[in-house]
Amino acid sequence: MASQRNSLRYRSRLMQPESERSADTHPLTWRLRDDGEVVWLDEYLGKDGYQSVRRALSEGDPQAIIAAMKDANVRGRGGAGFPAGLKWSLTLQGDDMPRGYLICNADEMEPGTFKDRLLMEQQPHLLIEGMILGAYANNSRSGYIFLRGEYVESARVLNQALQEAREARWLGNDIDGSGFDFDIVVHTGAGRYICGEETALISSLEGKRANPRAKPPFPGQSGAWGKPSVVNNVETLCNVPAVILNGADWYQALSGDRTDDGGSKLYGISGPVHRPGLWELPMGTTGREIIALAGGLRGDHKLKAWLPGGASTGFLLPEHLDLPLDFDTVGKEGSRLGTGLLTVVPENQSMVALMRNLEAFFARESCGWCTPCRDGLPWTVKLLQALEHGEGEEGDIELLDKLAADCGPGLTFCAHAPGAAMPLETALKHFRHEFEQGITQSRGPAHQDPIPVGSV
Repeated sequence: MASQRNSLRYRSRLMQPESERSADTHPLTWRLRDDGEVVWLDEYLGKDGYQSVRRALSEGDPQAIIAAMKDANVRGRGGAGFPAGLKWSLTLQGDDMPRGYLICNADEMEPGTFKDRLLMEQQPHLLIEGMILGAYANNSRSGYIFLRGEYVESARVLNQALQEAREARWLGNDIDGSGFDFDIVVHTGAGRYICGEETALISSLEGKRANPRAKPPFPGQSGAWGKPSVVNNVETLCNVPAVILNGADWYQALSGDRTDDGGSKLYGISGPVHRPGLWELPMGTTGREIIALAGGLRGDHKLKAWLPGGASTGFLLPEHLDLPLDFDTVGKEGSRLGTGLLTVVPENQSMVALMRNLEAFFARESCGWCTPCRDGLPWTVKLLQALEHGEGEEGDIELLDKLAADCGPGLTFCAHAPGAAMPLETALKHFRHEFEQGITQSRGPAHQDPIPVGSV
């Protein structure tokens, strides 16, 4: 059993020893143990655990929490980068409003991403503490951790930590004698990537099909069961205790002069590198620094391209390695920071084959709610399969361009299709010659025959 747990933890391994981490510089990970064992309640309390909750509840000012989050500019770590404090300030509250829900999006199904798993499996009380603060700020009556169903170890650890917190009265009625009531339930998903979209997550939580919802109304106005609801990512919520305990100015200073975005970030890397894993680093750390920490690429391979934050971000080139990895800088280069976990592509990797693999995933995971995503993504797979096998036809690449454009922002119910389109658009932009090599037929219109049922 122990060896199995070690193998489960491998890809979520923090690569920084305790000697390199401190409360002043590593608010997310300084409590973690070198042996990878769980930081349970007694140890967590000995490392300033729940002190931010005690302070916030004793001060009795939920709006001060929101103000601190806005001043710290804690941007969503799930991929979108929307400021958490601003989101919280838009939640409907008041004596005439029902108490709503605080929902943690722990449905970590973005290919190439494994950071939230580390926090949940090794430091569950940090997430619980962040959720209590978020609930107090948003007047939430109950909390849900919507957890990826395959994260069996995370579910076990979280449920045990929740029971510890209830027995110590950090959850339940009258938390720490403050009069504030709040409890949390772990809800495991059924294996759909679309549940990473907040309104699809809410639909699934309610027991319905995981389809996204039109916005407005936004969840902060009408979310789960029609009540005001706030949905935040695991890493986002884990930042809250340190902000409340140390202040917004301290949090902003963590990134130094690298970027205007404050705080630290769990960066990571996967692919053919010597040391895949995770590091807590200042926001604005560069791709070159992260690849160096990972020991560079294995063998004699050179870097061809890289994804800065999961499969739904755009490809960047070696020339972009010195850009600070923050939300705005990466966005200006035609990509997104996303989850901040790099995927490196070596020079011998076919971009056509890589894109076929990615688009097959996105096509399979589409909920089918809107036409560009439901019909467009399977067509991209069919075209890429033909190009990969050297059976492409004239017009295929132009059709891929059009399909990607038709899946762009604002043309679909949610960000699933735009996320699928971004790597395709950037691959076609930077490596078009590889796609052109797959065209061998120049006669007739391109691929008018239908997609075979069950082929995607």
